[in-house]
Amino acid sequence: MGRVVITHSTYVEGLIPVLKRLARDPRIETITPAVICRVRGRAPELRLRVSTPITGGWKLVARRGSSAQEVFVVTPMAAPDLEELVSGAIGG
Repeated sequence: MGRVVITHSTYVEGLIPVLKRLARDPRIETITPAVICRVRGRAPELRLRVSTPITGGWKLVARRGSSAQEVFVVTPMAAPDLEELVSGAIGG
């Protein structure tokens, strides 16, 4: 089971429970939420998408309302597998 690193005082609403569900997968080593910022446009519900590869894993972008937050995931998983895991974590 992976771990979720809690380092900030603010997060995109509803993000932490989703990240904790993701961390239950044995292929996930560490999940670190990072920078949160305001963006143009609105996402009425939480969206989490795989963005770009990083050393040892992937950067994800979480969106809700007019906020976006980077999330770094250390995992050996391929992008399609991680996308499938993310969609399951948001749905359940």
